[in-house]
Amino acid sequence: MKIFIASSALVLMSAGTALAGPYAVIETNSGFYGSDFTSSVTDFHIGYEDTFNGLSYYAEIGPSSFNPDGGEAETLLTTKAGGSFDFSDKLSGYTELAITFDDTNSYGTKLGVKYSF
Repeated sequence: MKIFIASSALVLMSAGTALAGPYAVIETNSGFYGSDFTSSVTDFHIGYEDTFNGLSYYAEIGPSSFNPDGGEAETLLTTKAGGSFDFSDKLSGYTELAITFDDTNSYGTKLGVKYSF
């Protein structure tokens, strides 16, 4: 796992702008209720991104470490897929589907629009 983390970090540091093709990503998301830490999840994913007819898309998969405050850490297989698209020069949309595989799978979705000034 240490070799995977180190190689992922090197790939991320050497990447400039987003390029089509395979990638590796390490991402941590943490939750707080007020100033109290509740949990974090760290993804160690490999993925692929590209563009087709103005649609930018990606898909990634790998282990994620779930760390609740005061609880026992757990590692599960997770995946994400999403994309973005332009409505106009200033308005774009994006979406993402995330799945955590466990005894009962869990799902997360994201959908949004962005206006650039």
